Amino acid sequence: MLHINIQKTLHGNLGNMELDVAFHIKEHQFVAISGPSGSGKTTLLRILAGLEEANGEIEVGGETWLCNKTFLPPQKRGLGFVFQDYALFANMSVAENLLFAANDKKLASHLLELTQLKELAHRLPNSLSGGQKQRVSLCRAFMRRPKLLLMDEPLSALDPLMRTKLQHDILTLHKEFGTTTIMVSHDPSEIYRLANRVIELSHGKIIHDASPKELLLKTQGSQKFSLTGELLEILKSDVIYIAIVAIGQQIVEVVIDEEEALRFRVGERVQVSTKAFSPSLSKI
Repeated sequence: MLHINIQKTLHGNLGNMELDVAFHIKEHQFVAISGPSGSGKTTLLRILAGLEEANGEIEVGGETWLCNKTFLPPQKRGLGFVFQDYALFANMSVAENLLFAANDKKLASHLLELTQLKELAHRLPNSLSGGQKQRVSLCRAFMRRPKLLLMDEPLSALDPLMRTKLQHDILTLHKEFGTTTIMVSHDPSEIYRLANRVIELSHGKIIHDASPKELLLKTQGSQKFSLTGELLEILKSDVIYIAIVAIGQQIVEVVIDEEEALRFRVGERVQVSTKAFSPSLSKI
């Protein structure tokens, strides 16, 4: 069981903000932390890792990491951290990066086998693709058999196909090692595929704490289909208006009336929904 109750004043572009969160996480859960930029997600992970100080309490498996009398340093917290920028040692091979974390050749070999990196064990990081580097970073995090794995948008720089592959690797390792995992992510499909719980932050506070299905599968009233995207442009075509909306990796057109064209603003987050049709799936 993880018990987290922390407070910290954050200084941002819009002034001071109070990060004030309290929640429990069961052992072996996979929890996604979501929310807009500047809501405190990364700071929360850094506090859990011991990379930043805060007020409050953190208790993991009966061990106190933070309280008014205790601040356990990062190297004693028994956790793994996977960063967005890989953070690999450029002068060390793939295998050496893993063995630097823990001198366990059998475990290193097993991890490289699981993530299909064994043939690259003697390569240097600068000769690897982004996806390969992130797999190395993930393997290195598991070399210490962490009680807690923290990941800060680890796949955001990768293309969709590689993201899907790495998501599978993350889930495989999470289950095999029985790790408790907390991951910051903005990607709804990633959250849905990996997490069994989502904690959403806004302005340093928890505004939702639910399962991915409860939080992400949103429809209102009689709506049958609903997607969220960014309004890129509003075009006038004869007597109608067309809204251009980015939804994930797709750009779609939605016909709107004049009143809606005046009400919406380019750059806003919008919800595209329909009541009248039944969606179908086809292979591409």
